[in-house]
Parts: sequence; C-alpha cells; structure tokens
Amino acid sequence: MTTPNKPTLHPRNRHQGRYDFPQLIKSSPELAAFMITNPYGKPSIDFANPEAVRVFNRALLRAQYGIQHWDIPADYLCPPIPGRADYLHGLADLLAEDNAGEIPRGAQVQALDVGVGANCIYPLLGHSDYRWRFLGTDIDPVALASAKAIVQANGLGKAIQLRQQGNRKQILLGLLTEDERFDVTLCNPPFHASREEATRGSQRKWRALGKADPKRKLPVLNFGGQNNELWCEGGEIRFVTQLVNESKSLGQQVLWFSSLVSKASNLPGIEAVLKKAGVVEQRVLEMGQGQKQSRLVAWTFQSAEARQVWRQQRWAGK
Repeated sequence: MTTPNKPTLHPRNRHQGRYDFPQLIKSSPELAAFMITNPYGKPSIDFANPEAVRVFNRALLRAQYGIQHWDIPADYLCPPIPGRADYLHGLADLLAEDNAGEIPRGAQVQALDVGVGANCIYPLLGHSDYRWRFLGTDIDPVALASAKAIVQANGLGKAIQLRQQGNRKQILLGLLTEDERFDVTLCNPPFHASREEATRGSQRKWRALGKADPKRKLPVLNFGGQNNELWCEGGEIRFVTQLVNESKSLGQQVLWFSSLVSKASNLPGIEAVLKKAGVVEQRVLEMGQGQKQSRLVAWTFQSAEARQVWRQQRWAGK
C-alpha cells in the first residue's frame, strides 16, 4: 500500500517554503527585535511569544498583501496566516466548479465571514487575493471595533462591511435581510468544549514542538484568544451542527456554506447532520500546514442547475 502524501499548502498560497525574514524586516523593521535562531540554526521568531506572533503577522500582511495597518487587542486570537489563506483558496476552487473551472473574482462575489474576530483576517486576505466583497459578523463588540479600525485604516470600507450578531445563541439566524445573497460563507468555529480542554491542547502543542521548558513561562493558550474564539459548550461538533441546522432556512440566499473542521473524528457526525439537513451536495477538502492537518466542509442546498442560474445572474461576463 502506498502511503498518501500529507496535504500541503495550496499551490496559490503565497507562503510556500521558508519565510523570507530579511524581506519581512525590510518592510517591518520592528520585527527585528523578535528574531531568534531556532534549534536548526535557522532564523525564526519565538512562536510562543504572542507579541512576536502579532508583529510577525503584521509584517506578513504588509509585505505579502499590502495591508499597511494591522493590530489586535491583547489576548485576542492571532491567527496563522498561511492556513487561513488556504481556506480561501479552497473556497475559490469550489466556486470555480460552478463557473466552468474559472475562479470568479471581483466585487460581484460576496462572502460572509461568520466570526470575523478582532483580526479580520479572512476579509483582508480574500479581498487581496480575489477582490471579493465581505460581510464580517461577530457577537463580540470589542472584536468588531478592532476589525472596523483595521478596515478603516486601510481604506477598505467599500470592500469589507461588519455586522454584530445581536443574539449570542444564534449564528446565522436573524443576521441577514431577505434580499441579501452570498456566494459563500466561511467560519472558523471554536473547537474546544471548555477552557480546560483548550489549555490541554496548547500544552500538547508545546510539548510536540519541544518547547516545554520548565524554566520558561509559556502562554496558556496558543495564539491567544477569547472564550468565544476558542471554546463553546459542546465544542466544535455542536457549533457546526447548529451552523448546519441554521443554514437550512438560508439555503436559497447562499450558494455554498462552509466551515473549518479541526478534528477529523468530528467528520462522521457532521456528515450525518448534513445528510439529515437535506443538503444537495457536500465537499470535504483536506488542508495541511507543517504538522497541522485540517479540512474544510462545504455544503449547498441548491442543485447543479440552480447553481448555473446563480452563476449566470451574478458572475456571467464579470
């Protein structure tokens, strides 16, 4: 039996190979203060230092995506950019399936980011790579204020809009008006069921990376994050189940719904929920970044014929 290759970064991902730290420091000189030499003798940063990761992300966004101004409040999620970019490239390929293999680009494509967070990362990357328009939603007013500051500082108000979900018990319901249409939704759900579980997960990561030095104070949570960003009652499986069930009532307003799924063991349960919800088609796209493997699950309530009509009405000739 041939062992299948692990998924790697998408071919269109801008972050292939090793990071060009000299180029990053040239665009963001403040990054120099956080540089270290890793155990392999290569230049790197201390990924256990939240401030280092935040400055590193700022440098990546500036050098690779032209995002000149980016910052987040302390203790909010600082996302790994290559993996977030892969999610968007996977969605672009999915939309291309309904467009004769051509990725639809430009402002006629509208994406809904469920849980945009303080970092606003998906709208920033998706607009830079594909010029899509985004609506980012969140339950946290502090996160939305941070995202709004990023959008305004970069002059992206026409491309990225933000909206608060006023009911903390709902995800999609009560969020959209009847006349709104979205080509795709995306979501990075909280995947732990409790703070304790999130803490144990981070400790396992540090041990796996060889960073569990008892003399060194490590952050409690990898990449930081607020409660609603990292865990919720019932964890990832319960959140995605609710997302699927709520999506049923919006099946004609959205072409493709999607969500990241971090735990492969949750896939059978999610696929059963999708079947029960009556989706017309579903996809599971594997993604890989270094030692981390994840996948995105996408589903639609529209037939292939209906999706072609959607394409002709919204994308044709664009």
